[in-house]
Amino acid sequence: MIDATQIREHAEVISADGLHVGTVDRVEGGRIKLTKKDSGAGHQDHHHFIPLDLVESVDDNRVRLSAKGDEAFADEQEPDGSAIH
Repeated sequence: MIDATQIREHAEVISADGLHVGTVDRVEGGRIKLTKKDSGAGHQDHHHFIPLDLVESVDDNRVRLSAKGDEAFADEQEPDGSAIH
């Protein structure tokens, strides 16, 4: 697993195929908390989360996931850990 201390606030989160998945708000409880502004329609009032086990690498201001875009979006979680889709 990646060293979560390397993940910086406001880093871009991108999928394995280069799609923008979100922007880091912070790391919280073994997950990346995404900023509200990157939440989809109907979800802008709260944060979504990405499990840290999907992180492939961290470099500069970018977090790259091991999952492709559609898989990464499908793995996004609500604050309680439930799926958003």
